[in-house]
Amino acid sequence: MHKDVISDSVLVKDYLNGKELAIELLIKRHQQRLYSFIYSKVQNRDTTEDIFQDTFIKVIRTLKKGSYNEEGKFLPWVMRIAHNLIIDFFRKSNRMPKFNNTDDFDIFSVLSDGSLNAENKIIKEQILADVKELVEELPEEQKEVLKMRIYNDMSFNEISENTGVSINTALGRMRYALINLRKIIEKNKIILVN
Repeated sequence: MHKDVISDSVLVKDYLNGKELAIELLIKRHQQRLYSFIYSKVQNRDTTEDIFQDTFIKVIRTLKKGSYNEEGKFLPWVMRIAHNLIIDFFRKSNRMPKFNNTDDFDIFSVLSDGSLNAENKIIKEQILADVKELVEELPEEQKEVLKMRIYNDMSFNEISENTGVSINTALGRMRYALINLRKIIEKNKIILVN
């Protein structure tokens, strides 16, 4: 006979109702996955332990403030906090992973890994959301072509027909859109890697 596993949301509610043991159970439940995720990014045990601790300090503070949104799942929320702390670590230490700045560079290839585990899936979804936000910063003509090409999977011939410009103009707008995206990413020191 196996015992019923208490869900994360029940443990969060228990913690908010004063049961300190509930947060310990949550930490123990997700410790290995979170630790492995952080270590895979920073490749240093001391830094991993620091970020791991900072993650749960932030989790506890957020829970105590009553700012936790229960609509989301607990683990993806914790993973996002850890991801943000990893980004902060890289920014502070000036060790930001750099993209190879070539014309062959394809920001969207970052999102094409088919063998994703749960943690990477969470991060991939956040990266996709971040890229969509970056696309919105582009000039309208570049944004239009890029969205048609990437999100609607249209050929440049189809883009040309839909926008009323030549294929060369559509190609040029796509090229400038990617160049400008690269600049925005570098300017904001954004990490777009799993």
